[in-house]
Amino acid sequence: MIILAATPIGNLGDASRRLIEALENATVVAAEDTRTTQRLLSGLGVENRPRLIALHDHNEKKRAAELVELAREDDLLVLSDAGMPTVSDPGFGLVAAAAAAGVTVTALPGPSAVVTALAVAGLPTDRFAFEGFPRRKPEERRRAFAQLASEERTLVFFESPSRLASTLDDLAATFGADRSAAVCRELTKLYEEVKRGTLAELAAWAADGVRGEIAIVVGGATAREVAFPDAVTQVLELVRGGTRLKEAAAEVASLTGHSSRELYQAGLAVKR
Repeated sequence: MIILAATPIGNLGDASRRLIEALENATVVAAEDTRTTQRLLSGLGVENRPRLIALHDHNEKKRAAELVELAREDDLLVLSDAGMPTVSDPGFGLVAAAAAAGVTVTALPGPSAVVTALAVAGLPTDRFAFEGFPRRKPEERRRAFAQLASEERTLVFFESPSRLASTLDDLAATFGADRSAAVCRELTKLYEEVKRGTLAELAAWAADGVRGEIAIVVGGATAREVAFPDAVTQVLELVRGGTRLKEAAAEVASLTGHSSRELYQAGLAVKR
C-alpha cells in the first residue's frame, strides 16, 4: 500500500509514535526532498536507512506509475518536507494514480500548518477553505482575490515572506481594509508569532519585512459586508484580468448583492 505520513511542521517533538514506527520499518520512502528526510531520520534518532526516492513537483507525473507498481509489492511511505503530503505539497498525482490502479492508500495523520493556523487565528473555524499559495503575478492574484472577496467561509493561504506585504495590500484592496485577519509565522517553532488585526493593519506591519514560514487566515465576508466602492474595485480587477465589464459586473453583483447595472455604470465611469 501507499502510506501518506504527516511530518512535523517545525518542532520535532510533534512527530507521532506511528510516524517513528513507520520510519523504523520502512524499506522504501518517496520523499519531497531526500536530504530533508535524512535530517528527519537523524533528528528522530531512527537508525533505519530505507531506500529514498525523490518525489517532487517536477517528476511526480513521470514517476507516479512506477511508484504505484512498487506499492503493489511493498509498502511505500510518502513524505513531504513538512505536514501532510498532497496538501500544497507533492503526492496528489501519486494518490490519483494509485486509486485508478486499485492500490490501497492510507495516511498517518499529524501536524498541519493549515489547521494549526486556523486554530490560533481567533477567527471562525466552523467553515473554512484552504486556498494554498496565491498567484505570483499581481494582476492574476488580484483577480483571484476579487472572486473570493464575498466568500463567507474563513480563508487560509500560504505565502512566502518576500510576497507577504504585497499580498496583504492586494487582500486589503479587494476584501476591504477593515476585514479581520491573522498572519501566523513560524508555527510550532522557537519564534512562533501570531499577528492579528485588520488587513490594512497587517499590510502596514509587514511592509518592513517578515521572515519565516507563513500562513494567512482571513475572516469570511458577512452579508452585504462588501461596500459598493470595494465591489467596484472587484469589478475592475476582473476586467484587468480579461473579463468583459458587463460579465464582471454581473459576477460581482451575484456575490455582493449590489446592483449589476450600478456596478457596470461605475466601472464604465472609471474606465473613461
